[in-house]
Amino acid sequence: MTNITKEAVLEGFHYRASTRHYDPTKKIPPEDFNYILELARLSPSSVGSEPWKFVVIQNQELRQKLKPASWGMQSHVDAASHLVVILAKKNARYDSEFLRESMIRRGLTAPEKQAAALEKYKKFQIDDAHIADNERTLFDWASKQTYIALANMMTGAALVGIDSCPVEGFDYDEVNRILVEAGAFDPKEWGVSVMVTFGYRNREIKPRLRKPMDEIVTWIE
Repeated sequence: MTNITKEAVLEGFHYRASTRHYDPTKKIPPEDFNYILELARLSPSSVGSEPWKFVVIQNQELRQKLKPASWGMQSHVDAASHLVVILAKKNARYDSEFLRESMIRRGLTAPEKQAAALEKYKKFQIDDAHIADNERTLFDWASKQTYIALANMMTGAALVGIDSCPVEGFDYDEVNRILVEAGAFDPKEWGVSVMVTFGYRNREIKPRLRKPMDEIVTWIE
């Protein structure tokens, strides 16, 4: 399928580091950033739900409005080439139109197949994982899926020499308010899950110490 080597992939993982100081003179070419967005679009998600949207904020005035409420990107939002706010779907219940549409995308168009999938999703959300307990648990489930896309974007960026920094350090209520006021999304349908900046580092980043493999992996054979 591919001629990418394991060594090349590991090199990208070692290169990737949370970048808090970008070179403001270097911008990511459109074709490279479209590649990063395509990695997000192609990411896997629970039951193929794809409960995400990606808001790319290049407007400097809007970035400045977000900055006071976003302590996690104070040092780098000004110089970052691109800022992406990842939204998670609200109320993605097993019986929602949103999940029905995801069934159709996956080819489940026959009524009997949709009914079978619906029963499976219902059991999963109510009995197995308690996702459908309330709006918060549903939103948290959707947010988990966005982190899969987030990781793929950052790793894929590192593989082609583009830096990134995930951002959770912000006032969620205020950031949601600012973006809704800017017309970025419908707050009844979507909410901010996480943000991420992209660009090119302007200084070396010291590799952080990682836990050894035997501390994090348990084999059961």
